[in-house]
Amino acid sequence: MQYLLSVIDDGAGSATATEQADTDAFNDRLRAQGRWVFAGGLGAPTPATVVDNRGGEPVFTDGPFVEAKEWLAGFWIVEAPDGDVALHLAAEGSRACNRKVEVRPFL
Repeated sequence: MQYLLSVIDDGAGSATATEQADTDAFNDRLRAQGRWVFAGGLGAPTPATVVDNRGGEPVFTDGPFVEAKEWLAGFWIVEAPDGDVALHLAAEGSRACNRKVEVRPFL
């Protein structure tokens, strides 16, 4: 089963060199364990554009979809046999990147 581990940032600052190194080491462990599917970091939401093409013409709105103190800063997609393993991986990832991590299963 695959899980999305979403990294939540509060804008306190960019990752430190230690956080980056710890995250790289966590990524290496995921690969070595065969749990790595894909991961990526995201920039701050301010330059985002929301696209809504549910009507006759697309509407483009500058800025993030939701104004919030916290936002999605990155993610991992991992393979795990169950939610408990996914939670354990999220705890390791949270420690590595020094941010909160949300866990959600793919359907």
